[in-house]
Amino acid sequence: MAIQNPYQAYQTNSVNTATPGELTLMLYNGCLKFIQMAKVAINDKNFEEKNKNIQKAQDIVSELMSTLNMDIEISHQMMPLYDFVRTKLIEANVKNNVKSLEEAESIVTEFRDTWKQVIQINRKQTYDKGGQA
Repeated sequence: MAIQNPYQAYQTNSVNTATPGELTLMLYNGCLKFIQMAKVAINDKNFEEKNKNIQKAQDIVSELMSTLNMDIEISHQMMPLYDFVRTKLIEANVKNNVKSLEEAESIVTEFRDTWKQVIQINRKQTYDKGGQA
């Protein structure tokens, strides 16, 4: 039996024990990480690495889009923003355009920061009601 990398074991455990809200936060953070890596790759003229990271960011945005509950009104407002982010990622990949990545990054950062606040408010309400935090 191979010894597992402790960091990898921690990451796997984090994903397996995360709430749906925490998983969404992880997706936002992952998307931002891949956008950052793509920006560095463009500046380094490493176009293979740029493509790989932008595709990973696109996959995350596609996953976020596919999990939207369209029965909820806010989802109808979020979908066009996700589509805009995906379009900017494609544009950045085709044109090696850091500005397009920055536009996508700005929106994903707003979503991430808002989502983080929602999780914190939810935890506080659960704690205040005597539940487990």
